[in-house]
This record gives sequence, C-alpha cells and structure tokens, in this order.
Amino acid sequence: MPYVNIQITREGVTPDQKARLIKGATDLLVDVLNKTPATTFVVIEEVEMESWGIGGLPVEEYRRLQPPGS
Repeated sequence: MPYVNIQITREGVTPDQKARLIKGATDLLVDVLNKTPATTFVVIEEVEMESWGIGGLPVEEYRRLQPPGS
C-alpha cells in the first residue's frame, strides 16, 4: 500500500496539474515496483510560500537571488 506525499508551494496549481501529478506518481509506482494502482495513495499538500525555505532563505527571497533560468 504505497503512500506518496507531494508538497508544493501554494502558487495556483490547477486541478488538472494535480490530477496529472497523481496519475504520474501512481504510474511510476506501477512501472518501477509493480504496485497496484487501487492501493496506491497520493496526497498533494500545498504549503504557504512563507512556510517554505531553501538554503536558509524564504523561497521568495531565494528565487529573487537566483540568476534567470536557474
């Protein structure tokens, strides 16, 4: 009974994008580990931007400091 938890920042991810993530994660577990889709759970959690950090910085500040395209 696989359980996949996907955490993303809350930035307007659409229901279609979430459905594609759920299908993609499920298909990956089927392909790689031969798991049954009916018993595979995928949960998407959207985290507020101010609650996400990278490299010791809030994500928005981190992104401002990164060169374009990185």
